[in-house]
Amino acid sequence: MGKTPSLSPLPSLWLGLGIPLLLCFFALDPSVLVSAWKKEEFRSCNQTPFCKRARSLPTNSSAYHILGLTLQDGDLTGQLLSGDDSGNSKPLALRISVYHDGILRLKIDETPSDRRKRFEVPDVLVETLDQEKKLWLQKVDQEGDSSVVFVASGYEAVIRHSPFEVFIRRAGDKEGVLSFNSIGLFDFEQLRSEKDEGETWEEHFRSHTDSRPHGPQSISLDVSFHGAKFVYGIPEHATSLALKPTRGPGIESEPYRLFNLDVFEYLHESPFGLYGSIPFMISHGVSRSGNPNSAGFFWLNAAEMQIDVLASDPADAETVNTHWMSEAGIVDAFFFVGPGPKDVVKQYMATTGTPAMPQLFATAYHQCRWNYRDEEDVAQVDAKFDEFDIPYDVLWLDIEHTQGKKYFTWDKVLFPDPEGMQKKLAAKGRKMVTIVDPHIKRDDSYKIHKEASEKGYYVKDSSGSDFDGWCWPGSSSYLDMLSPEIRDWWAEKFSLSNYRGSTPSLYIWNDMNEPSVFNGPE
Repeated sequence: MGKTPSLSPLPSLWLGLGIPLLLCFFALDPSVLVSAWKKEEFRSCNQTPFCKRARSLPTNSSAYHILGLTLQDGDLTGQLLSGDDSGNSKPLALRISVYHDGILRLKIDETPSDRRKRFEVPDVLVETLDQEKKLWLQKVDQEGDSSVVFVASGYEAVIRHSPFEVFIRRAGDKEGVLSFNSIGLFDFEQLRSEKDEGETWEEHFRSHTDSRPHGPQSISLDVSFHGAKFVYGIPEHATSLALKPTRGPGIESEPYRLFNLDVFEYLHESPFGLYGSIPFMISHGVSRSGNPNSAGFFWLNAAEMQIDVLASDPADAETVNTHWMSEAGIVDAFFFVGPGPKDVVKQYMATTGTPAMPQLFATAYHQCRWNYRDEEDVAQVDAKFDEFDIPYDVLWLDIEHTQGKKYFTWDKVLFPDPEGMQKKLAAKGRKMVTIVDPHIKRDDSYKIHKEASEKGYYVKDSSGSDFDGWCWPGSSSYLDMLSPEIRDWWAEKFSLSNYRGSTPSLYIWNDMNEPSVFNGPE
């Protein structure tokens, strides 16, 4: 049932990435279990058109070159032109920015036009990033057919005009750190309004169809980590910490998939995507001068991704090449020069913000299962921990504590006095946690559903109607969390005054925020 949960104190809301040392046990009803991994229920790269197209690209096939590179508002700007002669490719807008402490940002998007705007991820970057961290580039040096700009003390970026490449190196020994399009896999499918003769945009998987009304819009790019032996990151996958190669001589694996799926019976040692997706990768190795060498890459893009780690070329064993394939979005990429692992993490957090510190009790022992039946069951479990002198700090309640699987409610028969129950635990220094999921039961008698429906707060389907999916409550809809107004409205539901039966010792299990839809394509 969803991923490792996170805790939120009331009345404020904290959305964490997981709790250390959290032990959570589920006694699952065998009727909801599947016997084994069902490979046919999930798409492979060959069944995913954008991945299949990108993987078929040969190295050094990218034909992009730069036109008119100039300094503008402290950034390096220009246009990228493609050698594509199909007539579907127009100049792309290129912008390179530099930030304090060794961060280079590369943005590539379609130029403004009357076409539909591509999706750009909001609300992830630190709000003051451009105001407080941006370095205003003052000059551009020329080096043959390349432009060279300052990145940080001891680091510079070489932007090759034709074929297009961004190469970040140490300023002294010119030793490479990170590079973009060094093996020529960059490709950018642009939005379209008309199909070519005989062309089909629709995509199918099992009984589902994606109409793709604006045509294919995938992006392929390669990132090279120089002076590196290993790469790490791009969670969440059930595989080794150091990411194994997925392509190369004698290697033909599925790529690492970044696509949130609720898969509680996943394959071990698999690149298949699980509950979370963070397109952030760190490299580590030793430079030619013998110093530890780490660098990082973060692609701010929420679309499904597939990522190949390419087996090292024996002729260049100190470089790890990676191939990133995205279904949509724009290129909004951050390069972190390190040089140590901690430096890379600091640079990444300077971009996206630091995680909240967990409450002290959140690092202790938590008792959780599906499901404690009623208040008497809770009291007995609590008493047994005391009887056997087992320390614990938190007791969790799953979905069955609610009235008909409606979040922020209590079953009045099984939990008639929730405040009294919480106060008894609090008297011993213990907390209680209740579950909240992003799906809202479609029931007109449910106040939250009625209000969300009337305000138009649900995610819409292609016809403009509220999306109706299937989850634990049955027919459900999902709040559009991209809207600040809707996020504020949702946060208010956690207040002590709105969440009836809650007390200051009640915390929130922010569950299934993949989000999970049982009757979706996968």
